[in-house]
Amino acid sequence: MPSTELTRAYEVPAAPAEVLAHLADPENYVGLSPLLVGVRDVRREDEVTHYLAVERFRFLGLVTHDNLIRVTLRAERGGLPEEGSVSGDVVSPGGVRMGYRFAIHAHDAGSRVVDTLQLSAPFGLLRFAAGKAAEVQAARGRVLAERLAQP
Repeated sequence: MPSTELTRAYEVPAAPAEVLAHLADPENYVGLSPLLVGVRDVRREDEVTHYLAVERFRFLGLVTHDNLIRVTLRAERGGLPEEGSVSGDVVSPGGVRMGYRFAIHAHDAGSRVVDTLQLSAPFGLLRFAAGKAAEVQAARGRVLAERLAQP
């Protein structure tokens, strides 16, 4: 199956522990991705969280499609307070698969987050999926920085 990797780094004005805690909670992804409108069926097993995410796609501004995706999330806190990570896997209908990792490192007065997505999709879907994933990455850095900005 064709695949690609997307990486984006951004600065967040919060300590690594705060960024990790935010990214380790599935509810916080609503709005963090412009496509994600809901989270359901959250199950926690030790350090792994499983849930269903609801992505809403709009076509031509008229038609919407809710895409249910299965997500696995793992938070790695062992390097705190200097670093940590959140990683996992996404399984979407249509054969789209994604591995993701947020590597969080102390940087200046906050954190530097390296957001890496490894995406695979059937031939013909990869370009669309990668384009949407890149849009989500760009928005995620901005929204995360805004949410965690110190008052």
